[in-house]
Amino acid sequence: MLIANPKATSTSRRVRDLLFRAFSGDLDLEFAETAHRGHAVELAREAATGKYDVVLALGGDGTVNETVNGLLAAGPSADVPALAVLPIGSTNVFARALGLPAEPIGATRLVLDALRAGRHRWIGLGMADDRYFTFCAGLGLDAEVIRVVERRRDTGRRPDPTLYVRVALREFFTRTDRVHPALTLERPGHPPVTGLFLSFVANTAPWTYLGRHPVDPFPRAHFSRGLDVFAMRSMAVRPVLAAVAGMLLPGDRPVRGRDVVNVHDASRLTLRADRPIAFQLDGDYLGERTEVQFRSVPRAIRIVI
Repeated sequence: MLIANPKATSTSRRVRDLLFRAFSGDLDLEFAETAHRGHAVELAREAATGKYDVVLALGGDGTVNETVNGLLAAGPSADVPALAVLPIGSTNVFARALGLPAEPIGATRLVLDALRAGRHRWIGLGMADDRYFTFCAGLGLDAEVIRVVERRRDTGRRPDPTLYVRVALREFFTRTDRVHPALTLERPGHPPVTGLFLSFVANTAPWTYLGRHPVDPFPRAHFSRGLDVFAMRSMAVRPVLAAVAGMLLPGDRPVRGRDVVNVHDASRLTLRADRPIAFQLDGDYLGERTEVQFRSVPRAIRIVI
């Protein structure tokens, strides 16, 4: 089954038809187009209980996330169809973390080769409460930025990197609470870490991309390990600028500093907030939360790659 999001940033009817023809020459393929948010979950759930052995997700990170959650609605299993990703979103973090090109034509060649050869790999995922995520979740400023960008997208605005940067600067200087930290990080066997303003929880690296450049606060995060965490104890300009500069530097060392909190390879953790705080999952805004429980799920799904 090929699940396509017609509203993905870089898509068009011509591109979708071209990709469908490319795959239908090799596969017994059914085409399914999403009609609303959450529809990919429903379609992938049907595929998981039907006759399909592979599901191809044609869309951005949000479409991939919904497809994963539909496939794993009954939990991880060797009987669940394998997942192939054809990226046509604005950032395509998950596809790029897998080593795929960030555009559909190049990715199609690699996925077709893998399908013909029967190649796949098992990867771990993260869970936030009862929802899987493929690369990252966040509470605080990053979710606030995504909330505003999604509103702009609803009015027809294209979410290019400059839009994210402008919105992030506006939110940072005029709207987000930079005085009263709301978050506490809790892990089994460790004392709680209080006084946090924001936190990212990662299943792989990088956290996101700025154009072609990776933005990476936790370069040791990987699909084969547990969860990594980056958090800030201060939202003053100097420590935030230092953290951003560290995220943009190449290398395999996580961002560090007096106001930075790092966790590597955690199996479980909880983030609690003393007031409702914005929450995002794989780049989709999911409302405000006061508590989110996270856990790592090793070998959760097969990826055609």
